[in-house]
Amino acid sequence: MGLVDDVAATLDAIDPADPVWIACLSREAVLARAQDLDALPAAKKARLPLFGRTFGVKDNIDVAGIATTAACPEFAYVPARSATVVERLEAAGAIVVGKTNLDQFATGLVGTRSPYGTPANPFDARYIPGGSSSGSAVAVSRGLVAFALGTDTAGSGRIPAGFTATVGMKPTPGALSTRGVVPACRSLDCVSIFASSVDQAMEILDVARGFDGEDPFSSMPLAPPNPIPEAFRFAIPRHDQRTFCGDAQAEAAFDRAITRLANNGGTPVEVDLTPCFSAGGMLYGDAFVAERQAAIGDFAKAHPEALLDVTRTIIMDGRPYSAAEAFRATYRIRELSRAASTIFEIADVLVVPTSPTIYTLDEIAEEPYARNATLGIYASFVNFFRWCAVSIPSDVYSNGIPIGITLIGPPWADDTLAAFASRIAP
Repeated sequence: MGLVDDVAATLDAIDPADPVWIACLSREAVLARAQDLDALPAAKKARLPLFGRTFGVKDNIDVAGIATTAACPEFAYVPARSATVVERLEAAGAIVVGKTNLDQFATGLVGTRSPYGTPANPFDARYIPGGSSSGSAVAVSRGLVAFALGTDTAGSGRIPAGFTATVGMKPTPGALSTRGVVPACRSLDCVSIFASSVDQAMEILDVARGFDGEDPFSSMPLAPPNPIPEAFRFAIPRHDQRTFCGDAQAEAAFDRAITRLANNGGTPVEVDLTPCFSAGGMLYGDAFVAERQAAIGDFAKAHPEALLDVTRTIIMDGRPYSAAEAFRATYRIRELSRAASTIFEIADVLVVPTSPTIYTLDEIAEEPYARNATLGIYASFVNFFRWCAVSIPSDVYSNGIPIGITLIGPPWADDTLAAFASRIAP
């Protein structure tokens, strides 16, 4: 089979009405793209590292000519140009097939906050798929696309990866351009990658990353950190700080992960995660809440009926914060970041559960706010500190639902972290 036949088979397996998708590109447009690629000379094809790979794009990331909705139909606009990351992936030979579903305006870790429906968890439809990059995670987990783009502000690229047995790579903030991305909290937002393996995720990252002069948040890497040695030290939460919400299976799975790492040459080091948890709490209950208002507040005020109740509450119902409070919150994050950075002075990598537990759809409907925040306990602090992270499959519940662990490294340790993750992945 040639590339066109392969892509046609991919499209045959995609149902545009499936809640995984908000919009799919026309079959004619996708096959025309495949034909153009297949017609290239062999030497040109060999220089395209992602030749013919299909991918989905979270619908808060622009694809030229296709409406960006951020899961809010009234917000929709049609961009003339794709986001930088999409442009780079297409230039490397990849083929966009559709825009994936998400928690509206990326305000959730559950995957249920969308007027386009909830993508079904591939392992048990009674459970949430995780969010906000729900459609991207499920599309990769089901093999509908080779890889997908998501975003990650407080765990949106890691939590759904953990619930769908995919790899969720969240690079150092600024490593991937956010030009063409609808902001959630612009100072923290990252484009993330979903793939079926760490090595595949790194291939995508290698193509997509790089400085973007059109993105004021784009950054250049510092000197790369040293590789993680064969005999390594891995930080884990102090035993009294481990939270699993009464989920004995999740707790036992994390203990097994610690044992596997130790058997692979690692020495566990318990560390105090108080600075991490303190920072994570500030995203939901401090002046940083106002950054969501800065991103979407004007639209929400003008079109309050366009937002889901839960989204409107998150974006607009917080009390107004003063400039002084915002500066104090920024200073506090700097203090917490300095305190937390000592973790990497005594350990090569920080290892945490991707999520403390998983909830059913009914449980989230019963308590949508507190349980959503609970899912991010081990995730929501990472971008505050400019750290990188990757969630990898680690274990399973007795009912087959996946359980992930997340490996976290200091700024610009992306390659080191990925090499380590590939080395220790089950």
